Amino acid sequence: MRKMADLVRHQDPLMLPPSVSVREACRRMRDRRVGAVLVVTEDDNRLLGIFTGRDAVHRVLAEGKSAACTKLEEVMTREPTSIPPHMTAIEALRLMEDGRYRHVPVVEGGKVVGVVSRFDFSGTELDRLDEETGLWKRI
Repeated sequence: MRKMADLVRHQDPLMLPPSVSVREACRRMRDRRVGAVLVVTEDDNRLLGIFTGRDAVHRVLAEGKSAACTKLEEVMTREPTSIPPHMTAIEALRLMEDGRYRHVPVVEGGKVVGVVSRFDFSGTELDRLDEETGLWKRI
């Protein structure tokens, strides 16, 4: 059974300080081809929040805010749910399903070690989650 540590071992997640503009964050997300930015303290990479493409649409564009003038700290999800590296893939998938999250930070000792998205999981893990979900719906 895979652990989150296996998924994030060689990861270099996109991490930015809260003072960065939404425009810059979106540019970096585009350049790195990722759907989320982990918002961290500048000195020690402690997780403060997460900013996703959905946030850009719902909290910036739909609200008529300027992407160039709006800072991540104004529109990020503060204190997001995170998972430890020892959590198994199926446990992480259950959490993501229950919370309706697409991205979840992986944190150890208060510091970011990675981020996982639903796309990081194998077909076997997703099939197991689908089986579990289907079973609960039938009960």
